[in-house]
Amino acid sequence: MSDVREVTDATWDGDVLKSDLPVLVDFWAPWCGPCRMVAPIVQELSEEYAGKVSFMKMNTDENPMVPSKFGIRSIPSLLIFKGGELKGTVVGFRPKSDLKKRIDEALV
Repeated sequence: MSDVREVTDATWDGDVLKSDLPVLVDFWAPWCGPCRMVAPIVQELSEEYAGKVSFMKMNTDENPMVPSKFGIRSIPSLLIFKGGELKGTVVGFRPKSDLKKRIDEALV
């Protein structure tokens, strides 16, 4: 079983930008209803893409620097990075099939 790890402003470069695997980062906050709805989908995807994609989540309330750098204004926002570059963005709650499609596009 894969897991979704927490990433912080302090660990961002090492965990995301320097990752050998593509990384999907779920920007969320505890008070955000749609964030709580997308969390189990992200967990399922982390299991389906185990070994192919790393899954991280960042609490935007506790880590303001990275979200502001990437212009995160709405949460949930899911950003997909590959080789340290932003390859895809999904804003708001989306069904699992949409997220899979975006991940697959970013992996090419």
